[in-house]
Amino acid sequence: MATDFAVYSEQYRAALLDDVIPFWERYSIDDEAGGYFTCLDRDGGVYDTDKFVWLQARQVWTFAMLHNRVEARSAWLAIAQQGADFLRVHGHDADRNWYFALARDGRPLIQPYNIFSDCFAAMAFGQLALATGNEADMALALATYANILARRDNPKGIYEKHVPGVRPMKGFALPMILCNLSLELADLLPSETVAETTAAMVHEVMDIFLDAERNLIFENVAPDGSHIDSLDGRLLNPGHGIEAMWFIIDIARGSGNQALIDRATDTVLSILDYAWDTEHDGIFYFLDAQGHPPDRLDWDQKLWWVHLETLVALVMAYRATGRQACWQWFERVHDYTWTRFPDREYGEWYGYLNRRGEVLLPLKGGKWKGCFHVPRALYRCWKELEGLSLEQTSVELAH
Repeated sequence: MATDFAVYSEQYRAALLDDVIPFWERYSIDDEAGGYFTCLDRDGGVYDTDKFVWLQARQVWTFAMLHNRVEARSAWLAIAQQGADFLRVHGHDADRNWYFALARDGRPLIQPYNIFSDCFAAMAFGQLALATGNEADMALALATYANILARRDNPKGIYEKHVPGVRPMKGFALPMILCNLSLELADLLPSETVAETTAAMVHEVMDIFLDAERNLIFENVAPDGSHIDSLDGRLLNPGHGIEAMWFIIDIARGSGNQALIDRATDTVLSILDYAWDTEHDGIFYFLDAQGHPPDRLDWDQKLWWVHLETLVALVMAYRATGRQACWQWFERVHDYTWTRFPDREYGEWYGYLNRRGEVLLPLKGGKWKGCFHVPRALYRCWKELEGLSLEQTSVELAH
């Protein structure tokens, strides 16, 4: 019996528009101080008022994206503007380096040590500029992007903790994010800048951090790409590796590079084979590449974003390749995810499960979880599944 992709598509659409987005509209808006509350307990109550810049920016992006790609609702644009107004005034220092955390009223709490605040600020103001045409927002997005590129070889700058020269290594997260960020800003950047940056980042991801022999993505490597036999050098973050592969597929689809799509698909499947918990199901948060005990105490937790980004990667890979292994894995991860993460009583999704798949923390938002991975993944899956449904209908009509 043929898969009814339309049923799957509607499940993701309804969860996004009827559950997740209304939750954040209802509970996260700080009408007094501006910006958003992200520390929300199970029923939406605010349990902390600090504001984390990357989550503020991610929520701006989410609502601007919905306005641009789903429906031009004035309420969505107003919510995006609310966060952007707060960030413009309070989010960065005089050199346009974006802080990590702010007090409720916008006073800086934590220095701009984390370049991912900058990455998501660029995404946010880029998406907002597409909605409004505001030249100041566009300029802020582009200036932030330029600053990220200038800092990419030393992203933490003066906040770097490692002693220089002793065991140099570079991290996977920034080239991974730049793959996506460059596409996000493609409508604002010169086409040659997008092409050059994505080509360089695809090389980093697929030729430096991807171990060609094992088809696994390492979280840290030596500057020359070789492996380092240490806790950090052996560290695998399966969610990062899989998320990066849908960024790569996105780039490859745009350029028609089927060979790159196939390599990314192979990598997704290899990571899943290595990282799937065969005893309790679900995807481990961290693993050691040699099977040693990871040094991360949360290594065996099952996290929301890992499973959601995996669903995006699998449905994109299936649509781009038609490989049944991708769909079989999609159904497996879909069933695990939908039976454990959504909160049927209070809405939105849990973020943190223990190894057995039981809710570990009932929060809906905090320092690391905000209005981003759930809505973005639901939107992406909705649209990919909708595309599969339309293609399926077209084939049926042709016969």
